[in-house]
Amino acid sequence: MTARTDAQPSATGSLRQRGHPLADPAAQRRALADIALPRAFGEAVTANGDAPMRATGIEVLQINLGKFCNQTCRHCHVDAGPDRAEVMPSEVVDACLATLAATTIPTVDITGGAPELHPRFRDIVVEAQRLGRHTIERANLTALLVAGNADLPAFLAAQGVEIIASLPYYLAKQTDAQRGAGAFESSITALRLLNDLGYGIAGSGLALHLMLNPVGAYLPGNQESLERDWRGELGRRYGIRFNHLYTLTNMPIGRFLEFLVDRGSLEEYVHLLARSFNPSTVANVMCRSTLSVGWDGRLYDCDFNQMLEIGCEAGAPRTIGEFDATALARRRIVVGPHCYGCTAGAGSSCDGSLV
Repeated sequence: MTARTDAQPSATGSLRQRGHPLADPAAQRRALADIALPRAFGEAVTANGDAPMRATGIEVLQINLGKFCNQTCRHCHVDAGPDRAEVMPSEVVDACLATLAATTIPTVDITGGAPELHPRFRDIVVEAQRLGRHTIERANLTALLVAGNADLPAFLAAQGVEIIASLPYYLAKQTDAQRGAGAFESSITALRLLNDLGYGIAGSGLALHLMLNPVGAYLPGNQESLERDWRGELGRRYGIRFNHLYTLTNMPIGRFLEFLVDRGSLEEYVHLLARSFNPSTVANVMCRSTLSVGWDGRLYDCDFNQMLEIGCEAGAPRTIGEFDATALARRRIVVGPHCYGCTAGAGSSCDGSLV
């Protein structure tokens, strides 16, 4: 299966392209395991009375369509990029759609890579909408502008798809440093196209949320305060409107892990996450209500476990073709040091802070 190959100028190559040792998920797991923490994440959860952590159901089927992307962002935990050829085969797409049809899972969350560059992205959206499922697309914005996608924003609007768009910052210098020269200008162009269709406009019914990661090894600031700042700056400078701003803690995975290792700050950052453990976030972490499907059909508790190739618990179904709602709805969540990222401070999830 071939995805579109238009590429935004890149900030850096993928770990895989550069032959970096951290391209191997096992090497990433070892780097995290070698950090001596006062207590393992599982122990922190036990002390909170939540062990073992279990799923509370499957409210979201998150489908990762692969690692192919038109950008190579410096902080990407997926290690996605134009050089990554891994895209979900049609038979796995069909298995995901069959699972939706056979269940009442209310939300489909489509991610990547750049999911809209997958040749069957629109098929997934149309079928999810036909089945009456709320559909979310996670966009990098610039992929909406590649050749062949001119009608994609209008398609998304017609289907009523909720868009969660990542944007490193509301100024060009910081965004281009993360994503490559010209990325910010393209992102603003895409946001204006979406606004013109009604996205982000009160009363339109078309939700447009922005997602930001900190640009360094620190926790995100207060989400409500940042949203006010971003709303004011994007509105005043560019006339951009959006519904909400979500903050996402950088996970020590993929190219952000490389960033930390290169600066000698991996241990310090993971200790920061561990020190900032907030017990009140545990009940709301996304793994408890989300099932993640990898590009090859393998199942994971979350997208972060997927990138580290940490599958669901032993004995649980391993692939979407083996889907069993009863077995998966109360599965034990497999945890590791990186899980402190979702429970630090105000917490972090694909829908922003948790508390």
